[in-house]
Amino acid sequence: MKFRPCIDIHNGKVKQIVGGSLRDENDMAKENFVSDVDASYYAKLYKDNGIEGGHIILLNGENSPYYEETKKQALLALSTYKNGLQIGGGINADNAMEYIKAGATHVIVTSFVFKDGKINYDNLENISKTVGKEHLVLDVSCRKKEGKYYIVTDRWQKFTDVELTDKVFYDLSKFCDEFLIHAVDVEGKAKGIEEDIARLLGNLHGIKVTYAGGIGGFEDLEKLKNLGNNKVDFTVGSALDIFGGNMEFDKVLRFE
Repeated sequence: MKFRPCIDIHNGKVKQIVGGSLRDENDMAKENFVSDVDASYYAKLYKDNGIEGGHIILLNGENSPYYEETKKQALLALSTYKNGLQIGGGINADNAMEYIKAGATHVIVTSFVFKDGKINYDNLENISKTVGKEHLVLDVSCRKKEGKYYIVTDRWQKFTDVELTDKVFYDLSKFCDEFLIHAVDVEGKAKGIEEDIARLLGNLHGIKVTYAGGIGGFEDLEKLKNLGNNKVDFTVGSALDIFGGNMEFDKVLRFE
């Protein structure tokens, strides 16, 4: 279990948002924090502290007027910390190699694979072959509906028909190196983790996964550690002091 930092970029700025509030229409989101420094600042911070496996997420769609500025910030972070960060947001088989060549260790993919509500195995095989299984992370971020968790796409706005189960993880793991999962309903709220998801992840065997969503204090990390059997990596966003929260960055780094 280790800390995986994040750089979330929306409308050209590093931000922390409430995940369930993100809307493509007018590029809206409820903001917890907007940084007054650029993405390279955070990339350098992570590099200087030797933290590997963090992720950059572009939170604007390609049709957004802010997309190019958001992408510019993402590429700036990659150039600052080459071979130290992953990147996701609008990744497909056509643009994935651009980010690998720019210094990303992995590309993180959701909507290209979970397309039209289903797992598109043609697209999955295509991107896995394009970048190599070892450079692919599948984002299986989910929301709860009728008592079950379903993978959501398009910046967490659209439900798929894919229920998150251990079988889904094992089936998809043949094509990717690891998984990222945002518990979207608690993302950005810092009011506690989704315990059922943590429990599911903790029961997986031989699967690398990073959990994000709802971590608001060290008691939440202890809970994730216990439910996740000490093998689920984690991201802290809004609660981290570098993003305006109360959890000290240095203490999170040292958490065991």
